[in-house]
Amino acid sequence: MTAKPASSLVRIALIGAAALPLAGCISFGPKPPPTLMSLHAVTPVAAGASRTSDDAHAVAVTVPAAPPTLGTQRVMVQAGPNSIAYLKNGMWAAAPAVLMRNLLAETISAKTGRFVPDTRLPGVQPDTRLSGTLSEFGLDGAGMAVIVTYDATITRSGSPKIETRRFSARVPVTSADPQPVGAGLDQAANQVAGEVADWIGTR
Repeated sequence: MTAKPASSLVRIALIGAAALPLAGCISFGPKPPPTLMSLHAVTPVAAGASRTSDDAHAVAVTVPAAPPTLGTQRVMVQAGPNSIAYLKNGMWAAAPAVLMRNLLAETISAKTGRFVPDTRLPGVQPDTRLSGTLSEFGLDGAGMAVIVTYDATITRSGSPKIETRRFSARVPVTSADPQPVGAGLDQAANQVAGEVADWIGTR
C-alpha cells in the first residue's frame, strides 16, 4: 500500500477538525420527550380468550385516512380558526391514525365478539369492512377541550349499500400539557371506538 504524503494527511486532519463544531449545530428533528403518548382500550379483549370465526362474521378494520396535519406523531393543537400548532413536549408513539385503528380493532373485537384480523394477514377476507377518516384528533386551544372525530364507512360483501356515520367526542381538559391532553384524547377515542363497535354490532 502506498503511503499518503504528509501534506494529504494534514489536509484530512484539518477537514475533520473543521467538521467537529458542526456536529453540535446539526439537528435531524425535534428531540423526543422522555415518554411517548398512546391509546389504551378501556374494553380490551380478555387474556386467554379464544374464538372460532369465518369471513361472514369477521370485520376488517383499515387505518383511517387523515389530513396532513395529523400525519405526524406530534399532538395537534387548533390554535385559531385558521392556525395549527403542535403541543410542546407531546408526541405519540405512532401516527394518530394507526393508534386509532388499533383501538377500534381491539374495542370491536372485545364488545362484539367478532374476529378482527391484523392488516398484515392478507389471507383473511372478512365480509364486513370498516374504513373511514380521522378528521379531528387533537386539542381545541380556545375551548380547552380535546376532540376526536371519525367518519366511518361500512361495506359488506354482496351488498351494494354503503353505510356511513360520523362519530365525535369532546372532553374538557384542565391545561394544555401533555398529561391531561393525552388522558383526554384517550377518553375521547375510547368513546368513539365504543360507539363504532355498537354500530357494527354482532351481526
